Amino acid sequence: MPANSVFTELVVTTHRTHSKGFKDNLSNANFLYGKLYKKGNYKKISGGTSIVEPLDYAANQTYQRFSDWDIVDIRASDVLSAAEYQWKQIAMHVVASERELLINSGDAALEDLVSSRMKNAYRTFANNFSSDMYSAGSLSNQIGGLQQIVADTPTGTVGGIDANTWSFWQNTVFDLSDESVTMSASTIENSVLLPMWTTVSRGMGDQPDLIVMSTEWYHFFETSQTSIKRYASETEASAGFVTLKYKKADVIYDTSDSGIPATRIYMLNTEYLKLKVHEDADLEVMDKKEPVNQFGEVVPFLWMGNMTCSNRKRLAVAKP
Repeated sequence: MPANSVFTELVVTTHRTHSKGFKDNLSNANFLYGKLYKKGNYKKISGGTSIVEPLDYAANQTYQRFSDWDIVDIRASDVLSAAEYQWKQIAMHVVASERELLINSGDAALEDLVSSRMKNAYRTFANNFSSDMYSAGSLSNQIGGLQQIVADTPTGTVGGIDANTWSFWQNTVFDLSDESVTMSASTIENSVLLPMWTTVSRGMGDQPDLIVMSTEWYHFFETSQTSIKRYASETEASAGFVTLKYKKADVIYDTSDSGIPATRIYMLNTEYLKLKVHEDADLEVMDKKEPVNQFGEVVPFLWMGNMTCSNRKRLAVAKP
């Protein structure tokens, strides 16, 4: 069998064998991704011209106390509308030139070549996708990440809904300058996190479960917790994350390399955040390609989906 055919076969087999492990590793590399993935909010869908996300922003208006033959209210309630997110595509290719294939034509050498290329591809996807998840979706064909959904200026259009027109669709912003707060270890908890928490929480069952901080402000938070630190579960720690707790929420930091902007806190209720991906393009191997004017093998991978939100009001960002 020609070396290029074996190369393609090995790439496909390796991906099928390790794709589950790759997603686990991606969960370990990005806590937000891991939170959504483990919560069941990484959802595969079958298609459609766009990704439709039902909204959850108002109470059911037919709640009614009644007795005996009282007339009950059966009118349709304007509880759910929908946001519409566009499909975004990510392509990645594992490649080898004909010269590389011939040099590594032995079984062991070819397996090593495929293994190294696959590890590089997985690492590249993890790093870039992490950046995308924090992004404002400002790059061409980029998914809309936290900087779009939980925006510093919340009046833009997200999911096809103009938040300037529909105020219910504006995320919560805590502006330290407007509140005359100087961020420090002595102010971060009572002057920043507490007012954010009380603003976005609805009762005991609808509260933030994840707080992501840039490193600068995480330092203040950890310093403020010196005598009362509460760490997350052993499961989360074993995944490589040393996380603190604020009330019920995990508190983590991420570095600028990941894409999180400097001096920010994102307070998230991940019940309202999802990653939706096409069931046939969840980093799936596509048919191999052979360039018409070059000698080599190109094995493409495709991801197609977007990050969606069903209630921006329950998500908050703190900024200087």
